[in-house]
Amino acid sequence: MITTLNERDRSGREMGSNGYFPLFETRRVKGKVIYRLFAVSVFLGICLIWVYRVSHVPRRGGDGRWGWIGLLGAELWFGFYWVLTQAHRWNRVYRCTFKDRLSQRCEKVLPGVDIFVCTADPEIEPPLMVINTVLSVMAYDYPTEKLSVYLSDDGGSEITYYALLEASDFAKHWLPYCKKFKVEPRSPAAYFISKLDDPHDANQAEEFVTIKDLYSEMENRLQNAANIGRIPEEVRLKHKQFSQWNSYSSRRDHDPILQILIDGKDPNATDRDGVCVANSGVFGS
Repeated sequence: MITTLNERDRSGREMGSNGYFPLFETRRVKGKVIYRLFAVSVFLGICLIWVYRVSHVPRRGGDGRWGWIGLLGAELWFGFYWVLTQAHRWNRVYRCTFKDRLSQRCEKVLPGVDIFVCTADPEIEPPLMVINTVLSVMAYDYPTEKLSVYLSDDGGSEITYYALLEASDFAKHWLPYCKKFKVEPRSPAAYFISKLDDPHDANQAEEFVTIKDLYSEMENRLQNAANIGRIPEEVRLKHKQFSQWNSYSSRRDHDPILQILIDGKDPNATDRDGVCVANSGVFGS
């Protein structure tokens, strides 16, 4: 797909003549003149081989006549094949895709997407790692009303549910931060590792410190719960959902548990900027 680009948006990216950002961009490869000179030299060499073969065919009855003719046929075929392969090399291009523009062009027709994050053992798969995965998919550049994120825990761990409960609160700060500053990667743990220093932009640097402190506090709470093997008692009393776990529950023997932490239909389920957070953080075991 070759696009006609004649305008640019405020960030300097190219925009199509119809006012829409193109989803693809075609660029020409540099150094095509050098390659064409090389291709012409190779073709001249092939032609010289053909001339030599035709002008030096052994006479009838001579030794190796049919072998010579066979070599001539093979070289003719090789030359013909080589010429055909130059069709896509003579004017080479490469295409760039702009995945971040998909929602701008097709938001009204994008389908609903359900994303399942599966886990089974809070020791082998630490809850902090699991919720980093959940937070990264919640931060997708996709219409929130069409995105649902589910966490399926076969082990039925209350610590995993507690981690998701913490993540649902942190998401109300993390998601608008990702959208505002185009954060990549969108897993908080990976992002803070890649950003050891504060951003140079003053506005982002202030929010960076705040969001990093919130993540560190959440990380400490989850690690403490994982170390002692249970959630804090004040948390258990505050959230009635934990009543579904009892002393008889185990990883291999527990009742089915389904909890919806953020319901997209709830008008109060919004982030810090007042934007609705879609069906996210659904826990099932």
